[in-house]
Amino acid sequence: MQAQTIAFLIIVPFALAFLYACIHEYLRYRTEGRASYGLVYNEETGTTHVTGIPEHEEAYDPVDYDPNDYNDPEINRSSDDEKS
Repeated sequence: MQAQTIAFLIIVPFALAFLYACIHEYLRYRTEGRASYGLVYNEETGTTHVTGIPEHEEAYDPVDYDPNDYNDPEINRSSDDEKS
């Protein structure tokens, strides 16, 4: 195979994924209007993910994160076993 064909085959899936994301975001913009994106913290799992943030809510600020506030049932269970 020629080098140009191999390069084309490698780039095409990424270009299609980018095109799909552009179309999806444009359709969302037409129906919902402007959106602001940011990190949202899930207290149950202790994880963050990027999503659209409503206007009345604030984005997650990693500087304000305190790992001692995270309640992991597995961690609590092991610490209870150590106490007894």
